[in-house]
Amino acid sequence: MDYNQTDYNVIPNLEDTLEFEDNPDQRTPCVLLLDTSYSMAGEPILELNQGLKIFKQTLMEDSLARRRVEVSVLTFGGQVDLVQDFVTADQFNPPTLHASGGTPMGEAIDRALDRVAMRKTLYAQAGIPKTLPWVFLITDGAPTDDWQRAAERVHRNSEAREMALFAVGVQGADMHTLGQIAAPNRPPVKLAGLQFRELFAWLSQSLRQVSRSTAGVQVALPPPKDWAEGWGQV
Repeated sequence: MDYNQTDYNVIPNLEDTLEFEDNPDQRTPCVLLLDTSYSMAGEPILELNQGLKIFKQTLMEDSLARRRVEVSVLTFGGQVDLVQDFVTADQFNPPTLHASGGTPMGEAIDRALDRVAMRKTLYAQAGIPKTLPWVFLITDGAPTDDWQRAAERVHRNSEAREMALFAVGVQGADMHTLGQIAAPNRPPVKLAGLQFRELFAWLSQSLRQVSRSTAGVQVALPPPKDWAEGWGQV
């Protein structure tokens, strides 16, 4: 599919389901929603890029996760960009991100939820089973746009178990606002220093575990060790 900056209302068609013919495995979709605003410049964006490489490497160590975990990347730094549409882990190439602009977090969350909804529609059309979709938000600032509507969508979707949003605040993040955006049962977590590599190693290990689970079954996540405090089950 060909997406652009105004893809909110794109509706998948049956031709898009052809990608599943060679790999009808269950899917575990994850949108990486990454803050690339100006405040991430320097060491934070460098460590974030390194973390993405660790994410790819760790997923590739698991033959099942390579086929089942799907990754999409949306960035928000001045504008919201679709950097990577959904692909299985074996096809994912970690992008090199650059920092600039403001923090349109509300629009970014809306876009992520739209993409999850479209992907689920494709799964249904192709008869592909799925586990709970994840949206993994990382930010070091506060929204510079209207975020309340996006927060309401997150809460509704989380309550209905349509998706799970995980919010991670880097040093300088507005944790109070993140707490209002995140669902009450899954509060935001603050990253210890710039432990992006440890964070992404944990994320890939968690997705590997979830990808082996049965759809609809809660999975106890591995302990987050030294990058942050844990948050229980998904």
